[in-house]
Amino acid sequence: MKQLIIGLALAISCFSYSQNCNYTFLGELKDFHDKSAIASATIFIKQKDKYIVSDLDGKFKIEDLCSGTITLTITHVGCETKTVSYKIDNDTFKTIYLEHHLEELKEVVVNSNLKTEHTSIEQAINKQVLENYTDKSLGDALNTISGVSSLNTGSTIVKPMIHGLHSSRLLIVNNNVRLFDQEWGDEHAPNIDVNSSNSITVVKGANTLKYGSDAIGGLILIKPRNYAAVDSLFGSSILSLNSNGRGGIINSEIVKTFKSGFYSRIQASYKQFGDFKAPEYYLTNSGLKNINASANIGYRSFEKGFDAYYSVVNNEFAILQSSHIGNVNDLVAAINSREPRVIEDFSYNIDYPKQNILHHLAKIEAYKRFKKLGKLSVQYDMQINRRKEFDLRRGDLADTPVIDLRLFTNSLQSNLRIDYIDNLKIDTGVLVRYQQNDAVSGTGVSPLIPDFDKYEASVYMIGNYGLNDSSDINAGIRYDYSRIEAEKRYNLTDWNETYNYDELFPEFETNTIENSNILTRPEFSFHNISANLGYSKQLKGNMSIYVNYGLATRVPNPSELFSDGLHHSAARIETGLLTLNKETAHKFAASLERNNPGFGFSISPYFKHIKDYIQLIPIGITTTIRGAFPVWEYNQTNAQIYGIDIDVNKKITNRFGYKGSLSLLKGENLSEDIPLIHMPSTNFTNSISYNNEELNDLSISLIHKTVLQQNRYPDYNFYTFDPILQEDVYVDISSTPPAYSLFSFNSSLSFKAFKKGTLKLEFNIENIFNTQYNEYLNRLRYFSDELGRNFNLKIKINY
Repeated sequence: MKQLIIGLALAISCFSYSQNCNYTFLGELKDFHDKSAIASATIFIKQKDKYIVSDLDGKFKIEDLCSGTITLTITHVGCETKTVSYKIDNDTFKTIYLEHHLEELKEVVVNSNLKTEHTSIEQAINKQVLENYTDKSLGDALNTISGVSSLNTGSTIVKPMIHGLHSSRLLIVNNNVRLFDQEWGDEHAPNIDVNSSNSITVVKGANTLKYGSDAIGGLILIKPRNYAAVDSLFGSSILSLNSNGRGGIINSEIVKTFKSGFYSRIQASYKQFGDFKAPEYYLTNSGLKNINASANIGYRSFEKGFDAYYSVVNNEFAILQSSHIGNVNDLVAAINSREPRVIEDFSYNIDYPKQNILHHLAKIEAYKRFKKLGKLSVQYDMQINRRKEFDLRRGDLADTPVIDLRLFTNSLQSNLRIDYIDNLKIDTGVLVRYQQNDAVSGTGVSPLIPDFDKYEASVYMIGNYGLNDSSDINAGIRYDYSRIEAEKRYNLTDWNETYNYDELFPEFETNTIENSNILTRPEFSFHNISANLGYSKQLKGNMSIYVNYGLATRVPNPSELFSDGLHHSAARIETGLLTLNKETAHKFAASLERNNPGFGFSISPYFKHIKDYIQLIPIGITTTIRGAFPVWEYNQTNAQIYGIDIDVNKKITNRFGYKGSLSLLKGENLSEDIPLIHMPSTNFTNSISYNNEELNDLSISLIHKTVLQQNRYPDYNFYTFDPILQEDVYVDISSTPPAYSLFSFNSSLSFKAFKKGTLKLEFNIENIFNTQYNEYLNRLRYFSDELGRNFNLKIKINY
């Protein structure tokens, strides 16, 4: 036994002697962009379990290495931690590149005054604030930002407005994909689940060229979360319950991340409400049902990465039954009545009229870094939107939608960010997009929007230059080509006589004429140039100033060109015009800000002059087989919109704070010297909050909001004959409701309920005093009051 042990010892010693452990590894650390040396970096040598530090030239040496693999973990202040492995079979020299620009890899917690671009006038909503609106819409969440209002259809369809502009004048970008979901209708809300986002940024200035040329109103940027490269599994679940509507939402999210940089995430939510309640009655047929889900998988490192994302939003909205009018006389009766004509007991049923929208969004994005250049990103995205609008119908078509539209959009785009020079960043890119609208047959009525194909191509360049440590300048230019090819039938009398299209557009005519209708194939091409210029300056005392100018152009959308018929959910005849020109807007915006938690403020004036502003206005009434309906027609005018947004925050004590905001706006129809239609009125908000981190992070706040009466509005009232009274009656569709004030209460507590998780409880009250009021920008204000008091309980679990 003794001889065996001696033999093994000799064999081991011989093997050790034969293995070469005299190799040397020489390393050199450099910056990825400018190749400058990185000194004082820490290098951990896994095989030797020891640390060394790079010298002033970024160099380091490791001696007495054996054959095999060496693994180094390199860390440096301001750099991405990097782990590399090399095979050692000789003396080796390697140059290792590190990256200082970590803002793209880390999650940034934003607040209402944080800027994502140096020369933009922006405000953001972070994840914590978004969770307060988990059971509400994107428009409801955005209403917390000064200068942002909404165009509502009842209590559930909320369309955001920025400085009085909405629909296709706002760009909504979700996870770097521009949203296309038949946004032209007043009662078409964005199909976005706020629970799938991490933050929302509203860009009020002109710095929007990267996403499109037509952001005359502004940009809504919905961002996902960036995940750290660590091995982790985490998630959250939220349950929200409401007294008004007797419903709520359940939302869950789970995320898996890996140290290698890979990550995956899945999220889903279900929301349901029954009939909502005004202070004195139920709003019959006003509930909703939403099923939403999203998922993504990807990989992120500094040098390369990819992200694949998919979301589906399935919304079903009931339309207030009392808003379904058969003719103008019903509208007169509704305006003159204090209560809806239909009031029934509470129900979860979603009856006709209603909307059903299914929206799919998918994208794949990849990026690659190049030394002494920057980051190249390429993205393909696809969207399918199916919109069905159901009316109260009888017979075989009772369950058939009156509007059935399927919109298919796919885009391919690239962006090159040149950022290897510290004080200069340049973004340049190209985009091609194809869009197809299919007016599904079988509805029994002529389609409001016809079949069309739309082709787009764009190229842009944006530069941001740091003049010095406190000043930045931003400039950009964009060119867009757009072509629309449609197929539509027109009434011969309208084509030849009413609009004189036979002389204006003879090239659109075909030889097909049936039942007094002519088949046409309109084709339009547009060339647009847009630009922006911005300047920012950091002043003393946490003060800063931002100034923007933007030239924006917007082509008429298919609704504005081709609408022709009864829009049932809007209870009106809508007529487009083929003679519409593109809109051209000059936008000026500025902001003086003090970003300080003790006392801060933001004062942001703006001015927009819009040539050939396209508006939809009432022009009279017409009689159909369904009855008499108001006629709304698209036309153009020169317009200007100007105003100011003011935000203030004040730390009263260590635990008490105040926030306030004020928004003033005026919109003018310069061609007719009258106010613009549907402009938000002056409003202001005040809130006082109490926070105590030592007492389970207790938070209590009281919020007050006042909306003044809109006294500047155009008079589009008219007379119509009432067959019952056998006389003309006055139809007042323009007068605005009186001012109102609302009070709300919010509270929350957090508990360390689990070893690796927290439990958060919230209790909120909306419209505390059950105030009875009407909102001018609610399309259903003629038919019912707004919502009454609501008690809300939220339970959130982080795990």
